[in-house]
Order: sequence, then C-alpha cells, then structure tokens
Amino acid sequence: MKKINFCCIFGGQSSEHEVSLCSAYGVISNTDKEKYNLYTIGITKDGQWFLYTGDKENIKSGQWENDLSNKFSAFLTPDSTLCVIKPEKNEYIKIDVLFPVVHGAYCEDGRLQGLLDMYGVKYVGPGCAASAVCMDKAFTKQILTSHGIPQANAVVITKDDLSDDLSFLPENIGRVMGYPVFVKPANAGSSVGVSKVASEEQLIPALEKALKEDSKALIEEFIDGREVEIAVMGNGRNILTSSTGEIDPGAEFYDYETKYKTDTASYHIPARISKEQTEELTGYAKTIYTVLSCKGLSRIDFFVCDDGRIIFNEINTLPGFTPISMFPKLFGHIGISYSELIDKLIGFALEG
Repeated sequence: MKKINFCCIFGGQSSEHEVSLCSAYGVISNTDKEKYNLYTIGITKDGQWFLYTGDKENIKSGQWENDLSNKFSAFLTPDSTLCVIKPEKNEYIKIDVLFPVVHGAYCEDGRLQGLLDMYGVKYVGPGCAASAVCMDKAFTKQILTSHGIPQANAVVITKDDLSDDLSFLPENIGRVMGYPVFVKPANAGSSVGVSKVASEEQLIPALEKALKEDSKALIEEFIDGREVEIAVMGNGRNILTSSTGEIDPGAEFYDYETKYKTDTASYHIPARISKEQTEELTGYAKTIYTVLSCKGLSRIDFFVCDDGRIIFNEINTLPGFTPISMFPKLFGHIGISYSELIDKLIGFALEG
C-alpha cells in the first residue's frame, strides 16, 4: 500500500506561536510512520516557510529555527506540490494531505485555508469561511442567536470606539450586566488578551488590552457555571462526539497561563453533569458544528449552571494538541487513541 504524503505545518505569526509548537510536537510524535511519509513545515513569526528535517524535540523547544543544517526554504505551488530549496538540487514533494497545526491569526481565521484551497491542497479542519466565522466571536454569536443557541449577553467595542468618549460605558455595563464581566478579543484563541473585569475602573484598561490583539472586542456577561467542553469531528452528517470534559481552572479563570504554563487546572472526564444535561449539551454541539459548516474537527465549550441552564461559550476549529489539551483527552476517554485520532482526521480531510 502506497504511503500518504502527510504534511504538518506549525508555528505561524500569531501570539499563539509557542502553543502551536507544542501541538505540532504532539501530532508528529503520534503519527504512524508506517502509514505516512511525514513532512514538517515551520512558519516563523515573520512568515517565512521552511521544511524542517531535524529532531522533533527542537520543534517543541523552538530551537528548530537555529538548526540550519536541517532547515530549508519551502513554498507550495498551485498543484499542491511542496517546493524545497536545497543547495544541491531543489526537491518537489506532492502533498496528499496537510494538517495546519497553527493556532490563532493567519490560520484559525481562514487565511491559510484560503491559500490551500487555491492551491488544491486537502487539509484537516474546517474550510476558509467556517474558520473565519468561528474565529470571530461576534459573528459566531450573531449566527447562533438566530438558531436559538443560548449564549451570554455581549457588547462589541471596536478599536475606533476607543477614540470616542467612553466615560459612560463602565457605568452602563454595570447597570445592564453587572460586574464582573469578561473582556475578550473577537479574534484570538487560547484566552490571549482576555480579562475578568471586577469593577468599573478596570473596564477601559481591559478593552485596551483586548484591542491590542484584534480590531474588535467583546464585553461579555459573566456566567457562573461549570466549564464543560466537548470535542467533535467528522464531515456532513457523519459526526462523532467525544465524552464531555469539565475544567476546574484552579485560578481566577482558565487563562493562557493556566492552559499552557502552570499546573493548577484539574480535569474531570466525563464532566460532573447529569445524563440529561450531557444529552442536551451534545445536541447543542452537533447543531453548532453543523450550522457553522464545520468539518474535520472542532472543540465546543459551554457553561453548565447550577440552575440547569447550558450556555454556549465558544468554538475552537483548531483546538490544541499538546499533551494536556482537551481534544485528544476527550476522544481518548471513549477509546480513540491519539494515533487513531490523527488517522481519522486525515481520513476526513481526504474525503474533501
């Protein structure tokens, strides 16, 4: 049986560059080399593409960029071929399928997917439009509201709004939503730029922080509930959902530090919710995945409140694949190993 030419892209120009390195390390470590010819492409923070042929440990540590003997300039051509620039002779590799393990801007927002579509490359995960919409929390809210998905109330503030007189805003937010509230960039992941705002005085600085990451920010109602996640994969009507997972952040909230740098969070798989709540949450997840035209994979996050309400939080179309990431953990709980997970995702990508 002919081996599949499988390319894993990592790095990128977003603030989640380092998370991508850890995710790619997980994918590379669990790819079955008997089935796939594995090629790894690193994108630097300034946007340069390189084929990397060295030790995967250097990818995780970020030292791959300094391993000059194993790093070669590369680019895709419009017939899904990877051209690798080498001193002796250029190498041309026909890519069968690609996994864009690049978190945040320039990938999760659909830009990389658009490029791959133009070049005829099959890839893991949702397409250009779905990626762009799901990355933008404001757009996601607007679409899901029309489909009756319960969500937290939110107000959108733009960068341009900061030049206006917003002195009225903190008091108005307090009157309408009450404090605390969450302030988050509309387009960012891994909780980058997110703040929990406890008082009127903290609101404008939190907006300024969020708007350093994106041109839009959301001021969102605080929901007091359990943080419950579910992983979804598949195409069309062939959708598979994982077990549910509950996160106890062990911190003020599940921020970037808690997700990737500290060890304070604890996890409960399955989540500590009732069978009825699990069924309701799973139903919402399938609806959200379908309505937003997702394919391949996504992780969908909810709050489950003490009064029984289930509130959609956000969707992540390229969730983390680090050793502590929930996506592989959730499917692992129902018997799908990390290696099998990659096989399935590649299969969904090859379906088109």
